[in-house]
Amino acid sequence: MGSRSPNHVFTFLTVFSSEGGIQSYVKDVLRAYLSLYNYADADIFLLRDGVDCPNSFVSDSVGFHYFKSSSAWLGRLKMAWSLLTILIQNRPKQVFCGHIKLASLTRFLCQPLGIPYIVLTYGKEVWSPLPTLERLALQQASDIWTISRYSRDKLCKANGIEAKRVKILPCVVDGDRFTPAPKPIDLTLKYNLKDAKVLMTVARLWSGDIYKGVDVTIRALPKIKKVYPDIKYLVIGRGDDAPRLAKLAEDLGVKEQVIFAGFVPDEALVDHYRVADAYIMPSQEGFGIVYLEAMACGIPVLAGDADGSADPLQDGRLGWRVPHRDPEAVAIACLEILAGNDPRCNGQWLREQTLMSFSQQALAEKLKTILS
Repeated sequence: MGSRSPNHVFTFLTVFSSEGGIQSYVKDVLRAYLSLYNYADADIFLLRDGVDCPNSFVSDSVGFHYFKSSSAWLGRLKMAWSLLTILIQNRPKQVFCGHIKLASLTRFLCQPLGIPYIVLTYGKEVWSPLPTLERLALQQASDIWTISRYSRDKLCKANGIEAKRVKILPCVVDGDRFTPAPKPIDLTLKYNLKDAKVLMTVARLWSGDIYKGVDVTIRALPKIKKVYPDIKYLVIGRGDDAPRLAKLAEDLGVKEQVIFAGFVPDEALVDHYRVADAYIMPSQEGFGIVYLEAMACGIPVLAGDADGSADPLQDGRLGWRVPHRDPEAVAIACLEILAGNDPRCNGQWLREQTLMSFSQQALAEKLKTILS
């Protein structure tokens, strides 16, 4: 690619000051970009991050511009002026807009200068009809990227976009961090899991956001318990829906089977995957990186059958996909997984197939193809 790449500009709401699916995805995309452009001449604009945020991407050839402000409008105004200055002075070949909430501004500044812009989308933020200016910015972008076929179809239907204009740039998993290992003894003792078959879910337990399917899995437990009396269901996450879920488990006679672990810090998550015999989340995901994390640890997975999990599960080749609100279907699939006879229970094969398509290296190759 030569000793100097074309100049690029990235705009994001936040990358370093908060944790979440979008932030993790953006960091992976930036890593992939920088691995391709070792001498990248890029400017990265961060609306809600400040200079005090930890930044592992520091490079002499990448400039970071921070606009965190006590006034949202003042921060946006400063960012707009600084971005316009860079666009006029450097005339980058492309601008990568990292959030739909910045797409209108990006379009407003780029179009008069004849600079093409690409909009990166993630999930729910583009699944409903957008405000007029945001929809126009999406429709007039030179390219649109999203994480899965499901997310592509949802955003296209809601906002009048042709599917062929959307490129898929999936989430990935860190295969060096998420690795198979024996069940950690300390967690087995902590949660009283000795000799138990363990199902696991990592999810936000919010009353207004029950699509993760924790309640459905709890409803499936009585049937599973008949075959595996020692079954345990480890639920990792916190939220205001926890009391309702605990009451549901009690009413169904599976109170002793359900363990609410609460919040688990990110660095402890890998060992929690390793304590599980199956990762169960009959959900409605835009993608579902947790499935990749589990499979990279060699843990079989169950997901919903009408969402973005089709991509990480490769349309069911790597895991079980069931109707996401059907406890009976969840129970039957869980029994199949726990029996361990299906090829999808082979942890080593599961890990290999997952990393083949969803490693950081695979993302870099995908990004290279899209950019070329």
